[in-house]
Amino acid sequence: MHILSSILFIALTVAGFGFFAVNAKKIYRNIKLGQSVDRTDRSADRWKNMLLVAFGQKKMFARPIPALLHFAIYAAFMITQIELIEIFIDGIFGTHRIFKEALGGFYTFMISLIEILSVAALTATIIFLSRRNLLKLPRLNMKELMGWPKKDANLILMMEIILVLCIFTMNGTDEVLYNMGKSHFAGQGSFNFTISQFIGPAVFGSFSEGTLHVLERVGWWGHFIMVLSFLNYLYYSKHLHIILAFPNTYFAHIEPLGKFDNLQAVTNEVKLMMDPNADPFAAPAPDENATPAKFGAQDVQDLNWVQLLNAYSCTECGRCTSSCPANLTGKKLSPRLIMMKTRDRLEEVGKNIDTNKGTFVDDGKTLLNDYITPEELWACTTCNACVEACPIDISPLSIIMDMRRFLVMEQSAAPMELNTMMTNIENNGAPWQYSQMDRLNWKDEN
Repeated sequence: MHILSSILFIALTVAGFGFFAVNAKKIYRNIKLGQSVDRTDRSADRWKNMLLVAFGQKKMFARPIPALLHFAIYAAFMITQIELIEIFIDGIFGTHRIFKEALGGFYTFMISLIEILSVAALTATIIFLSRRNLLKLPRLNMKELMGWPKKDANLILMMEIILVLCIFTMNGTDEVLYNMGKSHFAGQGSFNFTISQFIGPAVFGSFSEGTLHVLERVGWWGHFIMVLSFLNYLYYSKHLHIILAFPNTYFAHIEPLGKFDNLQAVTNEVKLMMDPNADPFAAPAPDENATPAKFGAQDVQDLNWVQLLNAYSCTECGRCTSSCPANLTGKKLSPRLIMMKTRDRLEEVGKNIDTNKGTFVDDGKTLLNDYITPEELWACTTCNACVEACPIDISPLSIIMDMRRFLVMEQSAAPMELNTMMTNIENNGAPWQYSQMDRLNWKDEN
């Protein structure tokens, strides 16, 4: 029986991790569709940022109550991996609580800590469900979250509840069996797990030995299957941030928030124009077969790979949108929706490539216009509130600015007010419609 159980366990493990690897490869491929950008500088600062923001949850604590609730789930998730390692060893070799013999009293402390964190996580999960569905917190019930995004958020919270229930079913029944001297683990007495030593006798104490063994296995297998299900569900869910928050914060833009990058092609052209010793005829002849580089971004392939990583890392928490002055004043712009639409388009491009055996076939769509409208882009005030608010350093603003660049530099489609200003700068050396001779007249006014 143990051999069949081990074979089934190994088969499910291989299938689960294999399917996850296939989908992870697709995500990596899609991210690499973006333009190259160098984020290898200042590695010490990048490691520090990742440890503080992703691992330490630093920016979450701008809102202490949800931060503490989120931290409870996060801590439980991290520490429970120790028990999961034991489950994998037991599943492969047919053992039962293999760490108990080696760790002794520390094993009881470890499982007790996991149980305490699991209760905290269960409480936080119920509160999060209530905030979304009963209290209807505005930023979690905007129109952009209706449909699949809302179902996704609720589904993952329900999965967390089931996982915790499996843990206590496994530990509670084993506690009763151990007291009876009937546990899979050799010996008799009590595990004395902080929560299960009370839950076990209270909930399962009246059950027969056979029923207890069945329920213990239901909890054990349920825990394992929920972990594999959760792992493979990540590909279809916003909860990819559980994994991607770490690389996302490492590769984040760590320059001052108000600092924008310049297009290198434009920078080189200006330097050439400003250099009195430069010989414009000495430049190499352009490659007639090369595809001309775009100014700015029209589709996801024109964005850089860090921006595409941002799109996959977005938690859809809405802190960016709830901090956006344009959104708060009724404008169409929602930074969260910018990231969601970018991810949707990237997924569509990835499926196009899969369908056409590794080659993207033009589908007549682009991120600009088909997903994100110019109205949304021009509503942005470039205040950086969205970037500052994001718990994992995502930058919707960088995508907005690159798409604005395309509108201005490729399509000359800036709003009339901007076109007027740029014309005045070109003709008069100032944004106002006065001649250069009159530029300083303001100093003579009383």
